[in-house]
Amino acid sequence: MALKLNVPSIVCQGCADSITEAIKTIDPDASIQVDVPGKTVTLDSQAAEESFKQAITAIGHKVEE
Repeated sequence: MALKLNVPSIVCQGCADSITEAIKTIDPDASIQVDVPGKTVTLDSQAAEESFKQAITAIGHKVEE
């Protein structure tokens, strides 16, 4: 399932890297693209959307609808 999340707290590549690592803990095979200027995370995975939102929130970022 393709999923695009708005994460307004992304400000640098370090944020992108930590979000990527958090997503990989849920689905190591997920395809992930983090757009730092656009403040979005696009991923393709079979795991539940809510689990990704929780993982991103757990590392200190906010996911907006």
